[in-house]
Amino acid sequence: MIIAVASGKGGTGKTMVAASLALSLAALTPEQPPLFLDCDVEAPNAHLFLHPALTEQQEVGLLIPSVDEAKCTHCGKCAEVCQYHAIAVLGQKTLVFPQLCHGCGSCTALCPEKAITEMPDRMGVIERGPAAAGISFARGVLDVGEPMAVPVIRQIKKWAQPAPSQVTLRDAPPGTSCPVVETVRGSDYLLLVTEPTPFGLHDLSLAVQVAVELGLPAGVIINRENGPYPALEAFCAEQGLPVLLRIPFERAIAEGVAQGKTLVGIHPDYGDRFRQMFMQIASQL
Repeated sequence: MIIAVASGKGGTGKTMVAASLALSLAALTPEQPPLFLDCDVEAPNAHLFLHPALTEQQEVGLLIPSVDEAKCTHCGKCAEVCQYHAIAVLGQKTLVFPQLCHGCGSCTALCPEKAITEMPDRMGVIERGPAAAGISFARGVLDVGEPMAVPVIRQIKKWAQPAPSQVTLRDAPPGTSCPVVETVRGSDYLLLVTEPTPFGLHDLSLAVQVAVELGLPAGVIINRENGPYPALEAFCAEQGLPVLLRIPFERAIAEGVAQGKTLVGIHPDYGDRFRQMFMQIASQL
């Protein structure tokens, strides 16, 4: 089973929830703890909660076209086929814009003069190793200044494969952009963490649209609950979204998270609540 943990906006406590769920499941099946993928490659921080020993590392990049001007006839076929405008032919000069290239290889394949070769261009690294409670941990780290997170996320999903029957948890980036879509693609269930505020509700509605477009069943965790918020409850009811867990707006939780503690580290009884939530998700599937 693959569960992606996402949120329409940052700061909802998504990573804290994902790490707490991982530790709760590790206690449920100590013989096979879950696989945890930190896919928020622009700002990975799950290591602050799970304390992995990152023993393996691998560079990630794209194959970027390089044009041999001696062979190039400037016919423009490469520019015609490029959907991302990463190649432009201006008179007798062919220009390549690496920041726009998605590494699809179409220009190389279709160049009639074989004037284009592909050169590796580093974008970041992927790392893995054992974490707390025996959890298998892996993450991606995008290099500073790199514009595209999706190739790094795609590589970490391929590199860190679960064992048979091992539960996989994917901690998605915040928002609803392409990195989020790539993270949750292929999951069995989408767990959406929100907060009872107008901003939280607005961004939750966007995240629900992603779930609908991808055909994923989803449930909601309400974090920092501080009294009733009818608009959020009504939205979840209208969309058929079960509220799987409610976490109160509590000083002890805020202080604990600021110290790098998970929810189950602050209040151990939440371990049972997360395990019950997992069983509820499994029954839905």
